[in-house]
Amino acid sequence: MGESSDSVSIDIDMVPFRGKEFLVKTSRGSLSVFVCGDHEKPALITYPDVALNYMSCFQGLFVCPDAASLLLQNFCIYHIDAPGHELGANVISSDVPLLSVDDLADQVAEVLDFFGLKRVLCLGVTAGAYILTLFAMKYKERVLGLILVSPVCKAPAWTEWFYNKVLMNLLYFYGMCGVLKECLLQRYFSKELRYGVHSAESEIIQACLKLLDERQSPNVMRFLQAINKRHDLTDDLKKLRCKTLIFVGESSPFHSESVHMSTKIGRKNCTLVEVKACGSLVTEEHPLAMLVPIEFFLMGFGFHRQPHFATSSSNGSNPSSPSSHSCIAPELLSPEGLGIKLKPIKTRADIEI
Repeated sequence: MGESSDSVSIDIDMVPFRGKEFLVKTSRGSLSVFVCGDHEKPALITYPDVALNYMSCFQGLFVCPDAASLLLQNFCIYHIDAPGHELGANVISSDVPLLSVDDLADQVAEVLDFFGLKRVLCLGVTAGAYILTLFAMKYKERVLGLILVSPVCKAPAWTEWFYNKVLMNLLYFYGMCGVLKECLLQRYFSKELRYGVHSAESEIIQACLKLLDERQSPNVMRFLQAINKRHDLTDDLKKLRCKTLIFVGESSPFHSESVHMSTKIGRKNCTLVEVKACGSLVTEEHPLAMLVPIEFFLMGFGFHRQPHFATSSSNGSNPSSPSSHSCIAPELLSPEGLGIKLKPIKTRADIEI
């Protein structure tokens, strides 16, 4: 694939991401896709939130030791970045037409075509969750399941629309300035993390700020413009054929919309996991809270943790064990509560502080 005229491949060796980056040419422009794992395995695709790429959005989840035995050993991971959000991206020319959310969803389909993927599992965060939900609606036969983190599904309310307009003006006139970065941090993380209640976790904020400095402001503005013009998916959510697992932090500005989305998808096909003391970016702020629900969700598709790769979490306990001191509340540790049958209940993941 690396020699195809439709892509350029770059070998990158970094922990936890060991793989190859493909610059895939689509009918709507090029996309960076970072591929980790054996191409013969089932595919899991990811899509990050506004101004983030796969490193800044999913590193916290995939660096967890237990994620290796659960995700990396079961799947080949295809990290799709929004146009111009990859590491070292150039500014997208102003002559290039602005893409709509439908264009972005269609790009995902073209990425699947390029790699010869028929059906995939999807993992998206907020804006990325919207794109993958729209993709699942447009290409129902190609999506096995959805794992959505703090997703949105409605058209933006006037308050969000106006707020995003302010962000776009900041991007246009001042670039990735301090005020803009603070606004984005409020979008991603809880107040407790931003203001250092968990002193050891301040590294998350510092790492995020460093990665935001690497973003090209015009490219971020283009993605934000597309999301700010998104249309309401509510009426079509019940038509989704795939099983869905939704995570949302209780401090997320998109909490109510995520709960609304889980209700509209329907009790049969959707399970909601709320994470206390957490913002929108659960994958970075409290990734351990995701592991057990994802494990039981994947069991419904026949995927299991690889025993010889199973390792202890950082606190010395296995998160799939009821005696674990991980951040999963005891009431989550039943198959029904975790969604192996996607029982229509609202589950809750408690974070030990």
